[in-house]
Amino acid sequence: MRAHAAVPSPIGPLTVVAEDGVLLRLFLDPPGPEADLGPRDDAALAAVTGQLDEYFRGDRTTFELRSRPLGSAFERAVWDELARIPYGETRSYGQVARAVGEPGGAQAVGLACGRNPLAVVVPCHRVVGADGGLVGFGGGLARKRFLLDLEQRDTRLF
Repeated sequence: MRAHAAVPSPIGPLTVVAEDGVLLRLFLDPPGPEADLGPRDDAALAAVTGQLDEYFRGDRTTFELRSRPLGSAFERAVWDELARIPYGETRSYGQVARAVGEPGGAQAVGLACGRNPLAVVVPCHRVVGADGGLVGFGGGLARKRFLLDLEQRDTRLF
């Protein structure tokens, strides 16, 4: 059964959607009326909301959630690679492209990042331009900067 929950966060209210306990979507912005959210069930998504809360408090550096992001084989390969970028580190779009076997595919990686249905959990915010600059983020560059600063601040504490 599909269900959703609202999650307050320092980057604005998030909406998470799961089906039978498997995370499908994380919306950074309010989902449109066409989104198939299922009924609101905060209790059913307590593990997801709890881990997100821990992340935003700086108490969690990795997510341990069952998820099933829907996308093409290439998109899933990119998202798998994004999940391997360590907390507090970044990679360029070109580095991710090379890692997934598409050395000239930086633009395609950017498109896959833009289609990431699990932003924050699958850390597309950790992908930056070749010069290290902030480019592209479906949730806006201010949110991307916040997430990177959160992770940098926390890694400097250790």
